Amino acid sequence: MRTVTVKELLSERRRDLHLEVLAGEGSLERQISTGDISRPGLALSGYMGYYLWERVQIIGITETGYLETLAPDQRRQAIGRITSFDLPCIIVTKNLPVQPDLIAVAGERGIPVLRTDIDTTDFIHRFSSYVDNKLAPTTTVHGALVDVYGVGLLFTGESGIGKSECALDLVERGHRLVADDVVFIKRRGLSVLIGYGNQMLQHHMEIRGVGIIDLATLFGIRAVRMRKRIEVEVRLKRWSDDEDYDRLGLDEKPTTILGVEIPLVTVPVVPGKNISVVAEVIAMNFLLKIYGYRTPEEFNRRLQESMQKKFESARYEDEDTE
Repeated sequence: MRTVTVKELLSERRRDLHLEVLAGEGSLERQISTGDISRPGLALSGYMGYYLWERVQIIGITETGYLETLAPDQRRQAIGRITSFDLPCIIVTKNLPVQPDLIAVAGERGIPVLRTDIDTTDFIHRFSSYVDNKLAPTTTVHGALVDVYGVGLLFTGESGIGKSECALDLVERGHRLVADDVVFIKRRGLSVLIGYGNQMLQHHMEIRGVGIIDLATLFGIRAVRMRKRIEVEVRLKRWSDDEDYDRLGLDEKPTTILGVEIPLVTVPVVPGKNISVVAEVIAMNFLLKIYGYRTPEEFNRRLQESMQKKFESARYEDEDTE
């Protein structure tokens, strides 16, 4: 199970999230396993049912205001209830004053206490976005990712099939390269796949016989982009006379990456075939489907209507005796 330590959170987002450490500096290796947070108001008041102690605890103005209404003994008892669990950390928002009892008890139990001056809702959004991104499932694919008319096309296929050359031709035609050779894929949420390249090799491409080229330098910064949602996999495959390729497109064949289904288009490759133009058509056809127009279904409907009209016309002619 992937986790983020409090130390990593501070190292990577201390400045962006305006975080300061108030207690538990020796316990920053505690692990955060989810981007969801817990507001422990009910737990402070004594109701411990459904207390989500495994989440980061956010102390906002409501929790702070409630603690200030309690007598010293009651306050320490309330703080002891929520800190009796193995919490990842406690974060106080809006630069609110922190109860000395919270600092003392958390310090005794090795629970980091952090504070930020960001409003609670804004902080939760930023924090959850960061952690969800860090914990998102990832994988790598050997291929090329190109933004074609705003559609992320992931080109896959065996080595030497022409993925990089196809991507290069698309860039020359005005489209944008995201990654070549190795595409890193991260799943955001339940159904969004984000592709990006290696930070060191990003926007560089190996062309056999030429070597390594830098597309951002050759074609300008508009020819590249940092990351792109992957929407269609284009699988390049050498032509085989024994294989039956789809001619109409009525039976869509999806592929699954990190549990997310996306359309799969298999393109047979033969010498002289313009794969770049085919790729542009794939992207435009995908956009048409988003807007509700499906060419194969529409063609099939018109074909059936035409056949029905011919059948009715032929039957009328057979029955006409004048």
